[in-house]
Amino acid sequence: MARKDRGPGDAAGRDAQSRLAEAVGLAAAIGLEIAAAHVVALVRPVPATLIGSGKVEEIAAEARAQEPEVIVVNAQLSPVQQRNLEKAWNSKVLDRTALILEIFGERAQTREGRLQVELAHLTYQRSRLVRSWTHLERQRGGFGFLGGPGETQIETDRRLIGERLAKIRRELEEVKRTRGLHREARKRVPYPIVALVGYTNAGKSTLFNRLTQSGVLAENLLFATLDPTMRALKLPDRRTVILSDTVGFIAELPHELVAAFRATLEEVLEADVIVHVRDGAHPESTAQKADVLAVLEELGIDTEGERTILEVLNKIDLMEPPARRGLLAGNAAPSGPVAISAATGEGVPALLARIEQALNAAQQELTLRLDPADGAGLAWAYAHTRVLARSDQPEHIELHVSADPQDIDRVRRHFGKKIISRQ
Repeated sequence: MARKDRGPGDAAGRDAQSRLAEAVGLAAAIGLEIAAAHVVALVRPVPATLIGSGKVEEIAAEARAQEPEVIVVNAQLSPVQQRNLEKAWNSKVLDRTALILEIFGERAQTREGRLQVELAHLTYQRSRLVRSWTHLERQRGGFGFLGGPGETQIETDRRLIGERLAKIRRELEEVKRTRGLHREARKRVPYPIVALVGYTNAGKSTLFNRLTQSGVLAENLLFATLDPTMRALKLPDRRTVILSDTVGFIAELPHELVAAFRATLEEVLEADVIVHVRDGAHPESTAQKADVLAVLEELGIDTEGERTILEVLNKIDLMEPPARRGLLAGNAAPSGPVAISAATGEGVPALLARIEQALNAAQQELTLRLDPADGAGLAWAYAHTRVLARSDQPEHIELHVSADPQDIDRVRRHFGKKIISRQ
């Protein structure tokens, strides 16, 4: 496979070699063997082929010598650009969006995941239907159910894709409704949700396995995790939370995929705490952080607002000892990034303490006045709230308690007039 990357760098702060390495990793993620990889400087995009005619011919000569099955362009190509490059290079051409869609297509395991990938793929494919494709220009007549006399092949293809898209969206709406019912069920037996997000291959699944002792696939591979996974996690203070592992983000994540996976990523929207896992040892860690925050913003999460986003610098085991010690020393601070190694467990206790701290900050407090004989009420309070203070009087017992926001209504319903103060 010959492949080509382009540009001396980009606005997100990446240099060209880093972008090329990521693109090679994307290609390798679906088992493609890399025959050649190049950086092509792009001063001004050419409407017909994106890159200049000299470079097009240079790559064509290399393609004639190596006869690759596919050439990957690490950029978004218009349908016309893709067709012209395929003609010039006499090879199948994939752009960045198509490559990521291929990876997602291989990774999706659940019915929901496959539906989401197909939705994104068909949305992308519909944009590739251009009238200059010769096999789409022939006219054909037909019966009414084929679109009627004189309908062109391209119109038929668009109609069929549109019908399939509508069917998938209906099925995903049903999945979304089911997910909503599950969410409502969790609210009846409520646990706070902690969602792991981060750039692909930042170590989210390794951290997920470390915290929950589960066996989610965790490999040094881009997009190793696609389908979301949720597990119960017991914090050191004995509180139970739901930990959610999500699909990794990436620079220039295709909009079709963001839209398709919105239902899955609703768990992030509903999360009480978002844990942003960064590969602290990666040279492009800062740029990757910007990409993740951009996707969160696209999902409707105000990353500068009141949402609790806890930043985690992972893979400190790959750093030099002085740098690692400096980052670990910062874990004692009440704010700022938490340094950890999901692989070795170093720093994980500090992360759990910070999650507890974030959840406690969001809790609401109440003071209850109970009859000393109300053993059931006392037991319920201790089981479903955090008792911050207790005062035993001859006539009553006062409990100062706190509860998670999703729990507080249930506490109010249970105790009613026994609540004497609120904060």
